[in-house]
Amino acid sequence: MTNNAQTLLEKTFGYAHFRGDQQAIIDDIVSGRDALVLMPTGGGKSLCYQLPALLRPGVGIVISPLIALMQDQVDALNQLGVRAGFLNSTLDYQRQQEIEQDLLNGELDLLYVAPERLIKPATLALFERLEVALFAIDEAHCVSQWGHDFRADYLQLSLLHERFPNIPRIALTATADQRTREEIISRLQLGDARHFISRFDRPNIQYRIATKQNPRQQLLRFLRREHEHDSGIVYCLSRKKVEAIAAWLCDEGFNALPYHAGINAEQRQENQRRFLREEKIIIVATIAFGMGIDKPDVRFIAHLDLPKSLEAYYQETGRAGRDGQPATAWMVYGLQDVIKLRQMLDDSNGNDEHKRIERHRLDAMLGLCEITSCRRHALLHYFGDDAPERCGNCDTCLNPPELWDGTIAAQKALSTVYRTEQRFGVNHLVDVLLGKDNDRMKQFGHHNVSTYGIGKELDANQWRSVFRQLVARAYLSVDVSGFGGLQLAEKARPLLRGEESVSLRREAKESSTPASGTRKARNKHNIAEEDKALWEALRECRKALADEQSVPPYVIFHDATLMEMLRYRPLDGTQMLAISGVGAAKMERYGDAFIEVIRQQENGDSETPAQSAENEQFEILALCRAGMSAAQIAQQRGLSEQQLYHHLAQSIESGSIEANEVLSGLAELSDGQIANIEDALLAQDDLAEQRFSYRAAIDSLDGAYSKGVLQCVRAAILTEG
Repeated sequence: MTNNAQTLLEKTFGYAHFRGDQQAIIDDIVSGRDALVLMPTGGGKSLCYQLPALLRPGVGIVISPLIALMQDQVDALNQLGVRAGFLNSTLDYQRQQEIEQDLLNGELDLLYVAPERLIKPATLALFERLEVALFAIDEAHCVSQWGHDFRADYLQLSLLHERFPNIPRIALTATADQRTREEIISRLQLGDARHFISRFDRPNIQYRIATKQNPRQQLLRFLRREHEHDSGIVYCLSRKKVEAIAAWLCDEGFNALPYHAGINAEQRQENQRRFLREEKIIIVATIAFGMGIDKPDVRFIAHLDLPKSLEAYYQETGRAGRDGQPATAWMVYGLQDVIKLRQMLDDSNGNDEHKRIERHRLDAMLGLCEITSCRRHALLHYFGDDAPERCGNCDTCLNPPELWDGTIAAQKALSTVYRTEQRFGVNHLVDVLLGKDNDRMKQFGHHNVSTYGIGKELDANQWRSVFRQLVARAYLSVDVSGFGGLQLAEKARPLLRGEESVSLRREAKESSTPASGTRKARNKHNIAEEDKALWEALRECRKALADEQSVPPYVIFHDATLMEMLRYRPLDGTQMLAISGVGAAKMERYGDAFIEVIRQQENGDSETPAQSAENEQFEILALCRAGMSAAQIAQQRGLSEQQLYHHLAQSIESGSIEANEVLSGLAELSDGQIANIEDALLAQDDLAEQRFSYRAAIDSLDGAYSKGVLQCVRAAILTEG
């Protein structure tokens, strides 16, 4: 079965290798066994059920809550030549009948269905008439009543095991702690399923968390410095705030669209469509947006409010950087976020056990914000994943926070809470410490307490930081029923008595330039200057094809596939099929269009607008023999170094210059390096053919030499016979 899976992977999906546990998962499902799969966003979960559905007889049924995305999911599969359809409430009666008839005729490989549709008696009766290959339960964490994306209809999915006991089931999710995993297993009756738990790490995402000072201006600085022309998502806690932030970003020159459950379904769908299919769109949303979003080039996720849990934070930040390119998870938070979330939790309909667990999850989220060690290490540890002590790609690793002895400041803060009778919020407590003279102070007589005015060594923001850190470390608790007043916790006693000390994190002042490792360049594809024209031409070709079919550009090809085309310059069908992400169906549909774009650019490399190739080569040879470097010659002639070496390769072939002058002189290659390049080129069977591809040689040399240098070595080999 493995050989068949490998063949399908290459021919249908256009990939040469499986990733991680994919092959083992696929083998298990094809063999008829159940599986529970935890795999991070972008890890390739969908392939784990799509490929077995093609290998097993019958149709694969995919249960998904993502009604708004089913059309795009089906479109993407159709592009691969996979026969896919969906059944949900967006279809009219006639179209539903057509899909059902296709199912009965065996004309579909995969069917996406919403859980509320699946549990209807008529749907179950239809499935009993079919040969079903498998049931895939996507976003399986929705079954958990303790989870942040709970869907009541998922609770009934145990009927799949009861009514279809011989059909393999695969449950998939990107995030689930141990409790949620146990609930998935129990509620879906997956006790005999094999568990596949991939690493949770998303190394391309940089985690950065700061305290709220002026949230709008903080967000604006972040966007303008690092993501001014990128697509991203900004999360807010309330619908009102979503609308306000989206409108404000538009006023600031960004293309921002709101998304929340209060917007009518048609407008939500249109905003989502634009985000998926257009570039440089920012979605400002509540947590109602994002699950299942397959847009690969989301470059940032920004939180303007604290998420409810680390599960929610991981799920939401994981929507960035699905393409593996650098992305940023940026957040600002404050103590008021904690108070508001705890008030919402206490006002919820959950029982005491549910509230206790949710409070624990909120405390863990706050703990991630307040730690001074590596954020990635703490995040992965929460999910039971091992990680180095330092990741080198979060704010605390890139700019380690400064600690200070906060014992006296903490004692002043705690004493102020006590002397104001443990019923006031942080802003009033800060006013007491700073000795503010206002009506509220006199109303409660707090200008007479012993701590009045004793904290002037710190400013208001610094005191807010002290109080927030004391709450995070459980020295203080928030009286949610008492309008957010702070109260002393039992843990505060020894600190107040001077029996222990405490170190606090000093709040870093925001610099006028981005922090190390966060400049705009880190978020862009590393395109060499000489390749930019071809890169833009490939993107324009993709956009035109996508617009013709009303699908997102990434459905045609992901950026990673275009990057391979840019690197290897395929000029025929065989070479194009060797590009990762190009399968047989996409080659047939789009291969010629992209090959033509590449051919036009390649042909343009041999001439400059002002000179014929012969005259250009003459000028280059003169400068070369005058002792100028390759960079100096390229700059003087207005060429890229790739174009320069292309001309030199032609000069070697024509005998106008000795190969040694170029290779040992201009390129400064040692005899050993030249020999290595020769070996790599001579290993190819088609070295002498006009359309010779440098791809395999570049790979075998680990990309150490440019294509232009390889062209010169090849010219020397051919000249010598």
